[in-house]
Amino acid sequence: MKHERPRISDVARLAGVSTATVSRTLSNPALVSEETRAAVAEAIRATGYRLNHAARNLRHRRTGGIVALVPNLANPFFSQILSGIAAVLGPAGYNLLVADTRTADPETLLAYAEPSRADGLIVLDGALPAEALTRVPVVEACEWVPGLAAPRVKIDNRAAARLAIDHLADLGHRRIGHVAGPEGNVLAEARLSGTREALRDRGLVLEEHALYPGDFGLDSGRRAAALWLAQPRGTRPTAIFLASDEMACGFIGEVQRHGLSVPRDLSVVGFDDIELIAHISPPLTTIRQPRSDIGRAAAQRLLRRIDGTEDTTEDTILDVRLIIRDSTARL
Repeated sequence: MKHERPRISDVARLAGVSTATVSRTLSNPALVSEETRAAVAEAIRATGYRLNHAARNLRHRRTGGIVALVPNLANPFFSQILSGIAAVLGPAGYNLLVADTRTADPETLLAYAEPSRADGLIVLDGALPAEALTRVPVVEACEWVPGLAAPRVKIDNRAAARLAIDHLADLGHRRIGHVAGPEGNVLAEARLSGTREALRDRGLVLEEHALYPGDFGLDSGRRAAALWLAQPRGTRPTAIFLASDEMACGFIGEVQRHGLSVPRDLSVVGFDDIELIAHISPPLTTIRQPRSDIGRAAAQRLLRRIDGTEDTTEDTILDVRLIIRDSTARL
């Protein structure tokens, strides 16, 4: 090598590509072929090249940081999403910063949206004000902010609710209840709408007494179960679809504390497929969101927006799966 310290031109020469291609591979690997990524990676190993992120960020007037705005860091649902985001941002030379929107004060949250603090935002909280999220490139994941013109990476929540309802109806259940998410939440509204539509298509209806309030958390699932237990046996739903796994866990625990059995006395379906629910008793039937893929796709789209190689705001919609376990049974 003719340089004491390997340069990007040395990597390009050994890989048989241009320096621009090496730079693109390092900053946004999704834009180049797998063959090119492998060639560049091998050339980097052979030359010992190390990217100077600080110099690159200074040259491009970047901070080198991406902020993910999460509504509740204590919720295990977000772990795989954040892992997927980090898996894309790390190799591209970006640091991932995570802020809990429910505990940070409004001024701090607004500061994260400043170009001097972050190169981009991944927003997972649909309750944030749209006007505060326009200073840097933004991608929304899972939830979305009404009125914000930004790409969204999400699932079809209505179709996902239909999977749950169809499963319960196929098992012979006719009195099917629903524990909703927080009032005004875009996910909760979409899942409730999908529940109503699926029931109607089956010739059924979501009775008012079978719709229970919730907030996605464990305690609200327990409170919903208390309401269900207080109802006369002949009018109780024989099956419940809950808008989150955490609520389903709280619901099942309360039912079991009163000496009833799931699924003998009640079939239960959750939503998300967080890690815990495969190990509770009984293991929970649920809708699996591809959480790691959501994080990866959101990060990839944000990097393309930062680089100016993507200007579309069309949604990326990922598939879900019904995961059948032991919490549901034929009526």
